[in-house]
Amino acid sequence: MKRQNIILRLTVCMLLVLGVSCSEEFLEVEPKGTPLEDNYYKNEDQAYSGLVAVYDVIGKFSRGFENMVTFFNAGSDDFFAAGGGATDGAGIHAFDDYSIDQTTIPGSYWNDYYAGIFRANVLLQKLPDVPMDDDVKARFIAETKALRGYYYFELVRMFGNIPLILEPIPTADIYNVLQATPSEVYQQIEADLTEALPGLPMQITNLADEAARFSQGAVKALLGKVYLYQGKNSEAATQLADVNGTPGEMSAYGYKLLDNYSDLWVVSNKYNSESIIEIAHTDKSNADWGWWGAGNDEGNTVNIMVGPRGYSRPDGSSAPDYVSGWSFNTVTQNLYDTMKGDPRFDATILDMKALKAAGLADWAPNYQDTGYFLKKFMPLNSDTSTGGGATALNYKQNMYALRLADSYLMEAEALGGTGARAQALLDAVRARVSLPSTPVSLQAIAKERRIELAGEGHRWFDLVRTGNAANVLGDRGFTAGKNEILPIPLRELENTAIVQNPNY
Repeated sequence: MKRQNIILRLTVCMLLVLGVSCSEEFLEVEPKGTPLEDNYYKNEDQAYSGLVAVYDVIGKFSRGFENMVTFFNAGSDDFFAAGGGATDGAGIHAFDDYSIDQTTIPGSYWNDYYAGIFRANVLLQKLPDVPMDDDVKARFIAETKALRGYYYFELVRMFGNIPLILEPIPTADIYNVLQATPSEVYQQIEADLTEALPGLPMQITNLADEAARFSQGAVKALLGKVYLYQGKNSEAATQLADVNGTPGEMSAYGYKLLDNYSDLWVVSNKYNSESIIEIAHTDKSNADWGWWGAGNDEGNTVNIMVGPRGYSRPDGSSAPDYVSGWSFNTVTQNLYDTMKGDPRFDATILDMKALKAAGLADWAPNYQDTGYFLKKFMPLNSDTSTGGGATALNYKQNMYALRLADSYLMEAEALGGTGARAQALLDAVRARVSLPSTPVSLQAIAKERRIELAGEGHRWFDLVRTGNAANVLGDRGFTAGKNEILPIPLRELENTAIVQNPNY
Protein backbone atom coordinates (compact mmCIF):
# COMPACT_ATOMS: atom_id res chain seq x y z
CA MET A 1 0.00 0.00 0.00
CA LYS A 2 1.30 3.45 -0.88
CA ARG A 3 1.80 5.68 2.13
CA GLN A 4 -0.37 8.42 0.73
CA ASN A 5 -3.28 5.98 0.76
CA ILE A 6 -2.99 5.31 4.47
CA ILE A 7 -5.82 7.67 5.26
CA LEU A 8 -6.27 9.40 8.56
CA ARG A 9 -8.83 6.86 9.75
CA LEU A 10 -5.84 4.73 10.69
CA THR A 11 -6.15 6.59 13.97
CA VAL A 12 -8.45 3.74 14.91
CA CYS A 13 -5.35 1.61 15.39
CA MET A 14 -3.91 4.04 17.91
CA LEU A 15 -6.89 3.35 20.15
CA LEU A 16 -4.77 0.43 21.27
CA VAL A 17 -3.04 2.99 23.44
CA LEU A 18 -6.32 3.76 25.15
CA GLY A 19 -7.25 0.11 25.62
CA VAL A 20 -9.79 -0.02 22.80
CA SER A 21 -9.68 -2.61 20.07
CA CYS A 22 -9.09 -1.81 16.43
CA SER A 23 -11.61 -2.34 13.69
CA GLU A 24 -10.98 -5.54 11.75
CA GLU A 25 -10.89 -3.38 8.64
CA PHE A 26 -7.51 -2.11 9.74
CA LEU A 27 -5.97 -4.74 11.98
CA GLU A 28 -7.11 -8.29 12.65
CA VAL A 29 -6.15 -8.88 16.27
CA GLU A 30 -7.77 -10.02 19.46
CA PRO A 31 -7.60 -7.06 21.87
CA LYS A 32 -5.76 -7.95 25.07
CA GLY A 33 -4.83 -4.57 26.54
CA THR A 34 -1.22 -3.60 27.11
CA PRO A 35 0.39 -6.73 25.59
CA LEU A 36 -1.31 -5.84 22.29
CA GLU A 37 0.34 -2.41 22.39
CA ASP A 38 3.68 -4.09 23.14
CA ASN A 39 3.34 -6.25 20.06
CA TYR A 40 2.72 -3.34 17.73
CA TYR A 41 5.33 -0.94 16.27
CA LYS A 42 7.40 -3.78 14.88
CA ASN A 43 8.28 -2.19 11.54
CA GLU A 44 8.30 1.09 9.64
CA ASP A 45 4.75 0.72 8.30
CA GLN A 46 3.36 0.32 11.81
CA ALA A 47 5.41 3.27 13.01
CA TYR A 48 4.05 5.33 10.13
CA SER A 49 0.51 4.39 11.10
CA GLY A 50 1.27 5.66 14.59
CA LEU A 51 2.62 8.91 13.16
CA VAL A 52 -0.53 9.37 11.09
CA ALA A 53 -2.54 8.94 14.28
CA VAL A 54 -0.56 11.70 15.97
CA TYR A 55 -1.10 14.01 12.98
CA ASP A 56 -4.82 13.28 12.96
CA VAL A 57 -5.56 15.45 16.00
CA ILE A 58 -4.41 18.58 14.17
CA GLY A 59 -7.75 18.37 12.33
CA LYS A 60 -9.37 19.77 15.50
CA PHE A 61 -8.69 23.17 13.96
CA SER A 62 -11.63 22.88 11.56
CA ARG A 63 -13.18 19.43 12.00
CA GLY A 64 -16.35 18.69 13.97
CA PHE A 65 -18.86 21.09 15.49
CA GLU A 66 -16.40 21.89 18.29
CA ASN A 67 -13.69 23.16 15.95
CA MET A 68 -11.22 25.90 16.85
CA VAL A 69 -12.15 28.34 14.07
CA THR A 70 -15.85 28.93 14.68
CA PHE A 71 -15.49 28.73 18.49
CA PHE A 72 -12.78 31.36 18.77
CA ASN A 73 -14.40 33.53 16.10
CA ALA A 74 -17.50 33.58 18.32
CA GLY A 75 -15.54 34.90 21.29
CA SER A 76 -14.10 37.81 19.30
CA ASP A 77 -15.51 41.20 18.39
CA ASP A 78 -15.74 40.21 14.73
CA PHE A 79 -18.39 37.48 14.90
CA PHE A 80 -21.33 36.18 16.88
CA ALA A 81 -21.92 32.54 17.68
CA ALA A 82 -25.30 32.78 15.86
CA GLY A 83 -26.65 29.50 14.43
CA GLY A 84 -30.18 28.23 15.01
CA GLY A 85 -30.71 29.71 18.45
CA ALA A 86 -29.26 30.44 21.86
CA THR A 87 -29.16 26.72 22.68
CA ASP A 88 -27.68 25.68 19.35
CA GLY A 89 -24.32 24.70 20.83
CA ALA A 90 -24.20 25.62 24.52
CA GLY A 91 -20.42 25.97 24.54
CA ILE A 92 -20.04 28.33 21.60
CA HIS A 93 -22.86 30.57 22.85
CA ALA A 94 -21.49 30.64 26.39
CA PHE A 95 -18.14 31.74 24.98
CA ASP A 96 -19.85 34.39 22.85
CA ASP A 97 -21.32 36.16 25.91
CA TYR A 98 -18.66 35.06 28.43
CA SER A 99 -21.06 33.12 30.62
CA ILE A 100 -18.85 30.11 29.96
CA ASP A 101 -18.02 27.94 32.97
CA GLN A 102 -16.77 24.48 33.84
CA THR A 103 -20.06 22.88 32.82
CA THR A 104 -20.52 24.59 29.46
CA ILE A 105 -16.93 24.49 28.14
CA PRO A 106 -16.85 21.64 25.60
CA GLY A 107 -14.55 18.97 26.99
CA SER A 108 -13.09 18.21 23.58
CA TYR A 109 -10.93 21.34 23.62
CA TRP A 110 -9.02 19.67 26.45
CA ASN A 111 -9.47 15.99 25.60
CA ASP A 112 -8.68 16.04 21.91
CA TYR A 113 -5.29 17.68 22.28
CA TYR A 114 -4.35 15.44 25.19
CA ALA A 115 -5.29 12.46 23.03
CA GLY A 116 -2.74 13.72 20.50
CA ILE A 117 -0.15 14.16 23.26
CA PHE A 118 -0.75 10.66 24.61
CA ARG A 119 -0.33 9.21 21.11
CA ALA A 120 2.86 11.21 20.65
CA ASN A 121 4.25 10.03 23.97
CA VAL A 122 3.65 6.38 23.11
CA LEU A 123 5.20 6.76 19.68
CA LEU A 124 8.26 8.54 21.05
CA GLN A 125 8.72 5.69 23.52
CA LYS A 126 8.40 3.01 20.84
CA LEU A 127 10.30 4.54 17.91
CA PRO A 128 13.87 3.95 19.19
CA ASP A 129 13.31 0.17 19.07
CA VAL A 130 11.61 0.02 15.66
CA PRO A 131 13.89 -1.54 13.01
CA MET A 132 13.90 1.04 10.23
CA ASP A 133 16.17 3.42 8.36
CA ASP A 134 17.86 5.85 10.79
CA ASP A 135 17.06 8.95 8.73
CA VAL A 136 13.40 7.99 8.40
CA LYS A 137 13.24 7.26 12.13
CA ALA A 138 14.82 10.65 12.90
CA ARG A 139 12.16 12.35 10.80
CA PHE A 140 9.34 10.45 12.51
CA ILE A 141 10.71 11.45 15.91
CA ALA A 142 11.03 15.07 14.79
CA GLU A 143 7.47 15.22 13.46
CA THR A 144 6.11 13.62 16.63
CA LYS A 145 7.92 16.10 18.86
CA ALA A 146 6.75 19.01 16.71
CA LEU A 147 3.16 17.81 16.91
CA ARG A 148 3.38 17.39 20.66
CA GLY A 149 4.69 20.95 20.86
CA TYR A 150 1.82 22.16 18.66
CA TYR A 151 -0.79 20.46 20.86
CA TYR A 152 0.71 21.77 24.09
CA PHE A 153 0.76 25.27 22.58
CA GLU A 154 -2.95 25.07 21.84
CA LEU A 155 -3.67 23.81 25.36
CA VAL A 156 -1.54 26.33 27.23
CA ARG A 157 -2.89 29.32 25.34
CA MET A 158 -6.47 28.11 25.90
CA PHE A 159 -6.27 26.91 29.51
CA GLY A 160 -3.03 28.30 30.94
CA ASN A 161 -2.61 25.88 33.83
CA ILE A 162 -2.34 22.37 32.43
CA PRO A 163 -0.63 19.07 33.23
CA LEU A 164 2.66 18.46 31.45
CA ILE A 165 2.82 14.77 30.55
CA LEU A 166 5.85 13.59 28.58
CA GLU A 167 5.61 9.81 28.73
CA PRO A 168 2.87 7.19 28.85
CA ILE A 169 1.43 6.82 32.34
CA PRO A 170 -0.83 4.14 33.79
CA THR A 171 -4.50 5.05 33.80
CA ALA A 172 -4.65 4.92 37.58
CA ASP A 173 -1.91 7.55 37.85
CA ILE A 174 -3.75 10.06 35.68
CA TYR A 175 -5.90 11.05 38.65
CA ASN A 176 -2.81 12.20 40.57
CA VAL A 177 -1.24 14.34 37.84
CA LEU A 178 -0.56 17.93 38.89
CA GLN A 179 -0.64 21.05 36.73
CA ALA A 180 2.56 22.68 35.55
CA THR A 181 3.10 26.41 35.35
CA PRO A 182 2.60 28.01 31.93
CA SER A 183 6.32 28.84 31.82
CA GLU A 184 7.21 25.17 32.31
CA VAL A 185 4.87 24.17 29.51
CA TYR A 186 6.27 26.81 27.19
CA GLN A 187 9.81 25.65 28.00
CA GLN A 188 8.85 22.14 26.91
CA ILE A 189 7.17 23.42 23.74
CA GLU A 190 10.34 25.30 22.82
CA ALA A 191 12.41 22.16 23.49
CA ASP A 192 10.14 19.96 21.35
CA LEU A 193 10.12 22.37 18.43
CA THR A 194 13.84 23.13 18.60
CA GLU A 195 14.79 19.46 18.85
CA ALA A 196 12.50 18.67 15.92
CA LEU A 197 14.16 21.04 13.44
CA PRO A 198 17.29 19.01 12.48
CA GLY A 199 15.24 15.91 11.65
CA LEU A 200 12.86 17.66 9.25
CA PRO A 201 13.23 18.48 5.56
CA MET A 202 13.76 22.16 4.86
CA GLN A 203 10.57 22.19 2.80
CA ILE A 204 8.10 19.63 1.47
CA THR A 205 8.75 19.05 -2.22
CA ASN A 206 6.86 15.77 -2.67
CA LEU A 207 3.37 17.25 -2.45
CA ALA A 208 1.69 14.16 -3.87
CA ASP A 209 2.70 12.03 -0.89
CA GLU A 210 3.71 14.40 1.94
CA ALA A 211 1.91 17.71 1.50
CA ALA A 212 0.46 17.96 5.01
CA ARG A 213 3.62 16.90 6.85
CA PHE A 214 5.75 19.32 8.87
CA SER A 215 8.86 20.89 7.39
CA GLN A 216 11.59 22.97 9.00
CA GLY A 217 9.88 26.09 7.70
CA ALA A 218 6.57 25.17 9.33
CA VAL A 219 8.17 24.38 12.69
CA LYS A 220 10.34 27.53 12.66
CA ALA A 221 7.24 29.62 12.00
CA LEU A 222 5.43 27.87 14.84
CA LEU A 223 8.42 28.37 17.13
CA GLY A 224 8.44 32.07 16.26
CA LYS A 225 4.76 32.26 17.18
CA VAL A 226 5.43 30.47 20.48
CA TYR A 227 8.16 32.98 21.31
CA LEU A 228 5.87 35.89 20.43
CA TYR A 229 3.16 34.65 22.79
CA GLN A 230 5.71 34.72 25.63
CA GLY A 231 6.94 38.21 24.81
CA LYS A 232 10.30 36.86 23.64
CA ASN A 233 10.26 39.24 20.73
CA SER A 234 13.91 39.04 19.70
CA GLU A 235 13.77 35.24 19.48
CA ALA A 236 10.45 35.42 17.65
CA ALA A 237 11.76 37.90 15.08
CA THR A 238 14.82 35.73 14.40
CA GLN A 239 12.80 32.60 13.68
CA LEU A 240 10.15 34.39 11.64
CA ALA A 241 12.73 36.30 9.59
CA ASP A 242 14.23 32.99 8.48
CA VAL A 243 10.80 31.78 7.38
CA ASN A 244 9.75 35.04 5.74
CA GLY A 245 12.90 35.97 3.85
CA THR A 246 12.75 39.17 1.80
CA PRO A 247 9.20 40.53 2.06
CA GLY A 248 7.25 39.88 -1.12
CA GLU A 249 9.78 37.43 -2.54
CA MET A 250 10.18 33.66 -2.35
CA SER A 251 11.86 32.69 0.91
CA ALA A 252 14.54 30.04 1.36
CA TYR A 253 11.85 27.76 2.76
CA GLY A 254 9.73 28.05 -0.37
CA TYR A 255 7.12 30.51 0.88
CA LYS A 256 5.72 33.44 -1.11
CA LEU A 257 2.55 35.51 -0.88
CA LEU A 258 0.01 34.59 -3.53
CA ASP A 259 -0.50 37.32 -6.11
CA ASN A 260 -4.28 37.33 -5.63
CA TYR A 261 -5.77 37.32 -2.14
CA SER A 262 -8.96 35.64 -3.35
CA ASP A 263 -6.96 32.65 -4.60
CA LEU A 264 -6.35 31.68 -0.98
CA TRP A 265 -9.98 30.56 -0.76
CA VAL A 266 -10.20 28.57 -3.98
CA VAL A 267 -10.99 25.05 -2.78
CA SER A 268 -8.66 23.36 -5.26
CA ASN A 269 -5.72 25.63 -4.40
CA LYS A 270 -4.28 23.35 -1.74
CA TYR A 271 -0.71 23.59 -0.40
CA ASN A 272 0.09 26.77 -2.26
CA SER A 273 3.18 28.91 -1.69
CA GLU A 274 1.55 30.93 1.11
CA SER A 275 0.58 27.89 3.16
CA ILE A 276 2.83 27.10 6.14
CA ILE A 277 0.69 24.81 8.31
CA GLU A 278 -2.34 23.56 6.41
CA ILE A 279 -5.15 21.37 7.76
CA ALA A 280 -6.14 18.69 5.25
CA HIS A 281 -9.77 17.85 4.56
CA THR A 282 -11.39 15.45 2.15
CA ASP A 283 -14.86 14.66 0.83
CA LYS A 284 -13.98 10.96 0.69
CA SER A 285 -14.22 9.95 4.36
CA ASN A 286 -17.98 9.22 4.14
CA ALA A 287 -18.55 11.00 7.46
CA ASP A 288 -22.04 10.52 8.83
CA TRP A 289 -23.97 11.82 11.80
CA GLY A 290 -23.33 8.74 13.92
CA TRP A 291 -19.62 9.41 14.24
CA TRP A 292 -19.24 13.02 13.18
CA GLY A 293 -16.74 14.86 15.34
CA ALA A 294 -15.48 11.66 16.98
CA GLY A 295 -12.12 11.81 15.20
CA ASN A 296 -12.81 9.49 12.29
CA ASP A 297 -14.36 12.07 9.96
CA GLU A 298 -12.11 14.16 7.74
CA GLY A 299 -14.50 16.72 6.28
CA ASN A 300 -14.34 20.49 6.88
CA THR A 301 -17.17 21.40 9.26
CA VAL A 302 -16.53 25.15 9.18
CA ASN A 303 -17.87 25.12 5.60
CA ILE A 304 -21.39 24.05 6.47
CA MET A 305 -21.48 26.04 9.72
CA VAL A 306 -20.88 29.51 8.28
CA GLY A 307 -23.28 29.51 5.30
CA PRO A 308 -26.65 31.33 5.50
CA ARG A 309 -29.61 29.18 6.49
CA GLY A 310 -32.22 28.80 3.81
CA TYR A 311 -30.00 30.26 1.09
CA SER A 312 -31.80 30.32 -2.26
CA ARG A 313 -31.63 32.17 -5.55
CA PRO A 314 -34.19 32.58 -8.32
CA ASP A 315 -33.68 31.07 -11.75
CA GLY A 316 -31.29 33.12 -13.82
CA SER A 317 -29.72 34.84 -10.82
CA SER A 318 -26.08 35.81 -11.07
CA ALA A 319 -25.59 35.18 -7.33
CA PRO A 320 -23.21 32.36 -6.41
CA ASP A 321 -24.78 28.93 -6.00
CA TYR A 322 -23.97 28.58 -2.31
CA VAL A 323 -24.95 25.65 -0.14
CA SER A 324 -27.57 26.48 2.47
CA GLY A 325 -25.68 26.35 5.77
CA TRP A 326 -26.23 26.71 9.51
CA SER A 327 -25.70 30.48 9.95
CA PHE A 328 -22.95 30.34 12.58
CA ASN A 329 -20.36 33.11 12.90
CA THR A 330 -22.44 35.95 11.50
CA VAL A 331 -20.27 39.02 10.94
CA THR A 332 -20.60 41.94 13.35
CA GLN A 333 -21.42 45.40 12.09
CA ASN A 334 -18.10 46.58 13.47
CA LEU A 335 -16.05 44.21 11.31
CA TYR A 336 -18.24 44.98 8.32
CA ASP A 337 -17.62 48.70 8.75
CA THR A 338 -13.89 48.16 9.33
CA MET A 339 -13.48 46.13 6.16
CA LYS A 340 -15.87 47.98 3.87
CA GLY A 341 -13.81 49.54 1.08
CA ASP A 342 -10.84 47.24 1.68
CA PRO A 343 -9.93 45.10 -1.35
CA ARG A 344 -10.22 41.98 0.84
CA PHE A 345 -13.86 42.65 1.73
CA ASP A 346 -15.38 40.78 -1.22
CA ALA A 347 -13.36 37.63 -0.51
CA THR A 348 -14.16 37.75 3.20
CA ILE A 349 -17.75 38.89 3.75
CA LEU A 350 -20.98 37.99 1.96
CA ASP A 351 -23.55 40.77 2.21
CA MET A 352 -26.83 38.86 2.05
CA LYS A 353 -28.86 42.00 2.62
CA ALA A 354 -27.43 43.51 -0.54
CA LEU A 355 -28.10 40.32 -2.53
CA LYS A 356 -31.68 40.25 -1.34
CA ALA A 357 -32.22 43.94 -2.07
CA ALA A 358 -31.01 43.31 -5.60
CA GLY A 359 -33.39 40.35 -5.98
CA LEU A 360 -30.49 37.98 -6.55
CA ALA A 361 -30.80 35.70 -3.51
CA ASP A 362 -32.58 35.21 -0.20
CA TRP A 363 -32.01 33.49 3.14
CA ALA A 364 -33.83 32.67 6.37
CA PRO A 365 -32.54 35.06 9.06
CA ASN A 366 -32.02 33.34 12.38
CA TYR A 367 -30.42 33.93 15.78
CA GLN A 368 -27.95 36.87 16.02
CA ASP A 369 -28.46 37.44 12.32
CA THR A 370 -26.75 40.47 10.85
CA GLY A 371 -27.18 39.66 7.18
CA TYR A 372 -23.38 39.35 6.84
CA PHE A 373 -21.62 35.99 6.54
CA LEU A 374 -18.09 34.61 6.46
CA LYS A 375 -17.54 34.13 2.75
CA LYS A 376 -14.02 32.64 2.88
CA PHE A 377 -15.37 29.25 3.84
CA MET A 378 -18.83 29.17 2.27
CA PRO A 379 -19.07 26.17 -0.10
CA LEU A 380 -20.76 26.13 -3.45
CA ASN A 381 -23.09 23.30 -4.41
CA SER A 382 -20.42 22.24 -6.87
CA ASP A 383 -18.16 21.55 -3.86
CA THR A 384 -20.62 19.03 -2.40
CA SER A 385 -19.42 15.45 -2.08
CA THR A 386 -21.03 12.84 -4.31
CA GLY A 387 -19.75 10.04 -2.08
CA GLY A 388 -21.28 8.37 0.96
CA GLY A 389 -22.22 9.82 4.30
CA ALA A 390 -23.93 13.12 5.04
CA THR A 391 -23.07 15.74 2.42
CA ALA A 392 -23.04 18.47 5.09
CA LEU A 393 -20.09 16.77 6.80
CA ASN A 394 -17.94 16.04 3.78
CA TYR A 395 -16.55 19.28 2.43
CA LYS A 396 -12.96 19.30 1.24
CA GLN A 397 -11.65 22.85 1.61
CA ASN A 398 -8.32 22.81 3.44
CA MET A 399 -7.69 25.39 6.17
CA TYR A 400 -4.64 27.46 7.06
CA ALA A 401 -3.55 27.16 10.66
CA LEU A 402 -0.59 29.39 9.77
CA ARG A 403 0.10 31.18 6.50
CA LEU A 404 2.77 33.57 5.30
CA ALA A 405 0.89 36.86 5.68
CA ASP A 406 0.29 35.88 9.32
CA SER A 407 4.01 35.18 9.71
CA TYR A 408 4.93 38.55 8.12
CA LEU A 409 2.72 40.44 10.54
CA MET A 410 3.93 38.47 13.56
CA GLU A 411 7.51 39.32 12.67
CA ALA A 412 6.62 43.00 12.21
CA GLU A 413 5.03 42.93 15.67
CA ALA A 414 8.04 41.14 17.18
CA LEU A 415 10.21 43.95 15.79
CA GLY A 416 8.21 46.36 17.92
CA GLY A 417 6.25 47.78 15.01
CA THR A 418 9.13 50.00 14.02
CA GLY A 419 12.05 50.08 11.59
CA ALA A 420 12.61 49.47 7.88
CA ARG A 421 12.03 45.70 7.97
CA ALA A 422 8.79 45.97 9.93
CA GLN A 423 7.64 48.58 7.40
CA ALA A 424 8.57 46.32 4.49
CA LEU A 425 6.67 43.37 5.98
CA LEU A 426 3.53 45.44 6.50
CA ASP A 427 3.86 46.98 3.05
CA ALA A 428 4.15 43.55 1.40
CA VAL A 429 0.85 42.38 2.91
CA ARG A 430 -0.88 45.56 1.77
CA ALA A 431 0.78 45.69 -1.65
CA ARG A 432 -0.58 42.23 -2.45
CA VAL A 433 -4.07 43.76 -2.42
CA SER A 434 -2.94 47.01 -4.09
CA LEU A 435 -3.08 49.12 -0.94
CA PRO A 436 -0.55 51.92 -0.43
CA SER A 437 2.07 51.97 2.29
CA THR A 438 0.94 53.18 5.70
CA PRO A 439 3.32 54.08 8.55
CA VAL A 440 4.19 50.97 10.53
CA SER A 441 3.22 50.81 14.20
CA LEU A 442 1.84 48.18 16.54
CA GLN A 443 -1.61 49.67 16.02
CA ALA A 444 -1.29 49.50 12.22
CA ILE A 445 -0.10 45.89 12.43
CA ALA A 446 -3.00 44.92 14.70
CA LYS A 447 -5.50 46.47 12.30
CA GLU A 448 -3.88 44.73 9.35
CA ARG A 449 -4.04 41.38 11.14
CA ARG A 450 -7.71 41.90 11.87
CA ILE A 451 -8.54 42.52 8.23
CA GLU A 452 -6.07 40.14 6.55
CA LEU A 453 -6.88 37.18 8.82
CA ALA A 454 -10.58 37.90 9.45
CA GLY A 455 -12.54 34.78 10.29
CA GLU A 456 -9.52 32.48 10.46
CA GLY A 457 -9.70 31.98 14.23
CA HIS A 458 -6.86 34.32 15.30
CA ARG A 459 -8.55 37.53 16.45
CA TRP A 460 -9.46 36.42 20.00
CA PHE A 461 -5.95 35.16 20.67
CA ASP A 462 -4.47 38.38 19.28
CA LEU A 463 -6.60 40.49 21.62
CA VAL A 464 -5.65 38.41 24.65
CA ARG A 465 -1.96 38.23 23.74
CA THR A 466 -1.65 41.99 23.29
CA GLY A 467 -3.62 42.83 26.44
CA ASN A 468 -6.50 44.44 24.54
CA ALA A 469 -9.21 41.86 25.17
CA ALA A 470 -10.84 43.49 28.21
CA ASN A 471 -11.09 46.84 26.45
CA VAL A 472 -12.42 45.47 23.16
CA LEU A 473 -14.60 42.66 24.50
CA GLY A 474 -15.86 44.24 27.73
CA ASP A 475 -19.30 44.87 26.26
CA ARG A 476 -19.52 41.16 25.38
CA GLY A 477 -18.94 40.21 29.03
CA PHE A 478 -15.18 39.64 29.03
CA THR A 479 -13.72 40.02 32.54
CA ALA A 480 -10.05 40.88 33.00
CA GLY A 481 -8.17 38.41 35.15
CA LYS A 482 -10.56 35.63 34.24
CA ASN A 483 -11.49 35.28 30.58
CA GLU A 484 -7.94 35.40 29.20
CA ILE A 485 -8.05 31.62 29.60
CA LEU A 486 -10.90 29.12 29.49
CA PRO A 487 -12.38 27.21 32.43
CA ILE A 488 -11.12 23.66 32.82
CA PRO A 489 -13.95 21.20 32.03
CA LEU A 490 -15.68 19.84 35.14
CA ARG A 491 -14.94 16.24 34.22
CA GLU A 492 -11.19 16.93 34.43
CA LEU A 493 -11.60 18.19 37.99
CA GLU A 494 -13.62 15.31 39.40
CA ASN A 495 -11.52 12.95 41.53
CA THR A 496 -8.28 14.47 40.20
CA ALA A 497 -5.58 16.77 41.56
CA ILE A 498 -6.33 19.39 38.89
CA VAL A 499 -7.38 22.81 40.19
CA GLN A 500 -9.82 25.11 38.37
CA ASN A 501 -8.52 28.30 36.78
CA PRO A 502 -8.91 31.53 38.78
CA ASN A 503 -12.34 33.18 39.10
CA TYR A 504 -14.31 30.32 37.51
